[in-house]
Amino acid sequence: MTAPLYRIPGATSAAQDAPVANEGAAADAAAPARTVAEVLASSQVESVLDELDRELVGLAPVKQRIRDIAALLVIDKLRLNLGLAAQSPSLHMSFTGNPGTGKTTVAMRMAQILHRLGYVRKGHLVAVTRDDLVGQYIGHTAPKTREVLKKAMGGVLFIDEAYYLYRPENERDYGQEAIEILLQVMENQRDDLVVILAGYADRMDTFFRSNPGMSSRIAHHLDFPDYTEDELLAIAERMLAQQNYRFGAGAREAFAQYLARRVTQPHFANARSVRNALDRARLRQASRLFTDRDRALDLDDLCTIAEADVRASRVFAAPAAPTHADAGSGDRSRPLAGRSR
Repeated sequence: MTAPLYRIPGATSAAQDAPVANEGAAADAAAPARTVAEVLASSQVESVLDELDRELVGLAPVKQRIRDIAALLVIDKLRLNLGLAAQSPSLHMSFTGNPGTGKTTVAMRMAQILHRLGYVRKGHLVAVTRDDLVGQYIGHTAPKTREVLKKAMGGVLFIDEAYYLYRPENERDYGQEAIEILLQVMENQRDDLVVILAGYADRMDTFFRSNPGMSSRIAHHLDFPDYTEDELLAIAERMLAQQNYRFGAGAREAFAQYLARRVTQPHFANARSVRNALDRARLRQASRLFTDRDRALDLDDLCTIAEADVRASRVFAAPAAPTHADAGSGDRSRPLAGRSR
């Protein structure tokens, strides 16, 4: 089936783009953009990319891939402005990686980029899981899936743990029906909806092997690596600053030691686990200040996470895991992140 031709809002036909003789300095102010700088200025896409850099520590390969996609869309817009008709590009994506690596944040920024360049009408993000798409009985799945698609149309649909849509071991499972509806919409309405499938890399690979139709519609595969311990510490400091907190004397070093232990334990979820650890440290700080009811608390008291607030974590009570040096040249990977299954 031939993909439908698409035209970005603001693009004109070749006849309309033809220069007018003797127009000179009286050029039409609404003339379509002819340079990358003009497209960037009118769409303000660079501000979204800069915001992504500020929001997320590390992830250099992911950020570069997003910039590459943005560059492709900008050039396509310039081509269309010169009347070069093109097929609607396939922008459906797969984001793989452990929890807490920024997949949802990147999806939100991707939706903004697509909207500002005119590839989707609204630029909103609808995040769902299997439960939002798949019904429990015959005739329930189709309306659920279509309702979600209706909400997401004009923006980006983000399906987390997408591999749970397919459960071949259960012959009464209705996930395949949802997949078939998604496939149809992903092909026929790709100029008004971008679908991003997310989950663990190995499980997504299995899902794509079992669903070649889905795999063939995914144009961009982005792998989100785990953060290093230094990056996690930088994330922690950024999170604290956003809430007007800071590490006190010895607290930063204590949190670095906390991270070195925590990343070796089960169910570590990168930035998500860092946020949870800081929430617990704030809770201990509040309890510590609460006990001294008659003392006047100044700004420093209220904004400082003390070393004791960090070291009270039960992570320090557990034996420290062997370091990489102790473990020799064996597997350096972290335990599987995410919730227990």
